[in-house]
Amino acid sequence: MPDTADDVSLLLKYFPLTEDQQNKFTQLGSLFKEWNQKINLISRKDIEHLYLHHILHSLSIAKLISFKAGTHIIDVGTGGGFPGIPLAIMFPESSFFMVDSIGKKILVVNDLVKNLDLKNARALQERAENIKEEADFVTGRAVTDVGGFYNTVKKLIGKNNKNDLANGIIYLTGGEIRRELAPFGARAKEYSIGNWFKEDYFETKKVVHIRV
Repeated sequence: MPDTADDVSLLLKYFPLTEDQQNKFTQLGSLFKEWNQKINLISRKDIEHLYLHHILHSLSIAKLISFKAGTHIIDVGTGGGFPGIPLAIMFPESSFFMVDSIGKKILVVNDLVKNLDLKNARALQERAENIKEEADFVTGRAVTDVGGFYNTVKKLIGKNNKNDLANGIIYLTGGEIRRELAPFGARAKEYSIGNWFKEDYFETKKVVHIRV
């Protein structure tokens, strides 16, 4: 199936957004494109598909889980704020802490958080190894291999479950990953994003959940 329009209408194909959410997602696109001209967060070719490749991709997590109010999520290696910012817009009653070791990326994320008036989100330049707080879930998107990511962030994940999905990592990746997941046994499960979103881009994309 050919890729469709790259704007908020793409998100509305899959999610019933409020007017406020639609406005925030529209503003996110404009702000991010402005920043990307100053700081090359994603390639110029990729910016043409911002909603498809980055915003909708981030929201695939919202097809796996609807975070309950009070859920705390740490987004490690957030880059330009993905998946953290789209998820913060989607789940205003959950809190999101976005971290990245690269200062210029966090500069952008903090500006996005401020301009979008996201009261439930914050960002910090820091390495995951130095984070002291506890979360229900840690998210990431193609930061490193799945096993390496889990080993880095597992100490951040609390044991008290409040969601239907067990506490753990939720990781966006692609391709064949069964060998990477084998050491986790039944604690790991992969979900094909192509089962939720019909655009060609998602054909090989996966969401991985590994419970603690």
